[in-house]
Amino acid sequence: MVYQIYPRSFADSESGSEEGVGDLEGIRRHLDHLVWLGVDAVWLSPFYRSPMADFGYDVSDHCDVDPLFGSLADFDRLLDEAHERGLRVIVDWVANHTSDRHPWFLDARSSPDSEHRHWYVWRDPAPGGGPPNNWRAAFGADVPAWTFDEASGQYYLHLFLPEQPDLDWNHPPVVEAMHGVLRFWLDRGVDGFRADAVHAIGKDRALLDDPPDSAGTPRSSTNDDPATHGLLRDVRRLVDGYPGERVVVGEVYLLDTAKVAAYYGQGDELHLAFNFPPLYTPWQVDAWRRRLDEVEGHLAPAGWPTWVLSNHDNPRPRTRYGSEARARAAAVLLLGLRGTPFLYAGDELGLEDAVVEPARALDPGGRDGCRAPLPWTAAPGHGWHAEPWLPWPPHSRQRNVETLRNDRTSILHLYRRLLAARRASPALVQGDMEILPTGDGVLAWRRSDAADVRVVAVNFTGDERSLTLPGGRWTVEVSSDGLEEGRRWLDRLGPDAAVVLRPS
Repeated sequence: MVYQIYPRSFADSESGSEEGVGDLEGIRRHLDHLVWLGVDAVWLSPFYRSPMADFGYDVSDHCDVDPLFGSLADFDRLLDEAHERGLRVIVDWVANHTSDRHPWFLDARSSPDSEHRHWYVWRDPAPGGGPPNNWRAAFGADVPAWTFDEASGQYYLHLFLPEQPDLDWNHPPVVEAMHGVLRFWLDRGVDGFRADAVHAIGKDRALLDDPPDSAGTPRSSTNDDPATHGLLRDVRRLVDGYPGERVVVGEVYLLDTAKVAAYYGQGDELHLAFNFPPLYTPWQVDAWRRRLDEVEGHLAPAGWPTWVLSNHDNPRPRTRYGSEARARAAAVLLLGLRGTPFLYAGDELGLEDAVVEPARALDPGGRDGCRAPLPWTAAPGHGWHAEPWLPWPPHSRQRNVETLRNDRTSILHLYRRLLAARRASPALVQGDMEILPTGDGVLAWRRSDAADVRVVAVNFTGDERSLTLPGGRWTVEVSSDGLEEGRRWLDRLGPDAAVVLRPS
């Protein structure tokens, strides 16, 4: 299981350059919590030098730590101590774009004849004026993906903010430079990368207009050019050339599971690819059955699936599903499926999104609520050294690490039990998956690996449901409500509840 940390909001220390912002030293000091919880790997969202227009995803130096988060020495210490504890470390690789303050873009913008001009995507205005095509950017309502540069009379492309100009991966020096970024961090010992918006690095050279059925949709969620696959094969060869089991996890933001599957290639592109449709699936049994069928039909033949119910860009499960019971059942769902689960820091506390007043809103994409700081203690300040950069999530006096660790009935302990059960069961780690016939409102599946078998069942209704399983007697190994664990399964599943069962 991979645990995502958004550094600004995880934990602060006295070593960062700005009070109230989490940093690398704060993460290092809490590694033992991750070991206690039972995670296998940590993914760190960007900590690189950045003007923070997109809070770190606008990178001005891919090979240095922003003083806001500490230093390269802090990173090396964090990495070493994570490895000492058996934790693997994955870092973000922002491959599609840079900051407009990056030295490459500053040079590119200085003159049409500059060394780095062709490192970015520049085009003349359309006949009659205006942007070169109808592509839209990711942030804002109906915002062009092009910004006009008055000095040169050309537009530059940005699938995200204007402060995030797109690199031109058709230009060989760009490929060489971005491979150099990968080598820099691999040489330091990282275990892999989460590749940001990696489906967008290859682009249609003709830059044709989007067709009417997708015009107005941000191009960042539709870009699917064949050139990307060759670029990813080169990245895969580079990463596989390093010792150990290094990994590239791609953010392939295409809301079509069949299209996502193509980014595994023939086992020679991404090791793992995020599949986002489940993230947007409502708490309804039929909708989730379709998602499982899509993954088994498209992703499973292509490569090992991933599962994610939350991240730094989307509301948390507790907020999205509407209750603690459903958030608990979602934990069983996430950790019981075939594939690699990703857990966003704070979901193990059952946190809700913070309520951020307009005067305190910061993010251009309106994502502040899910980025609220993690409360570590019940005391005022919740274990932080200064007032954090965003408001606290609701009920932080009760929903904090200290309080929930002391309550063995808490959702935090549920996650710990689930991770322990998963780690001890080959069926849950790597086993096959078979959907079982059930009554209305219940989804159940069998996981099996040789002689090891588990059944996972989720009740998506607010009423008790009966569930009789073939194969003899079963024992409740983990239940989302903490009830009946270690006892014989009595063929009843509580409202919005989920269980992991083992043969008696």
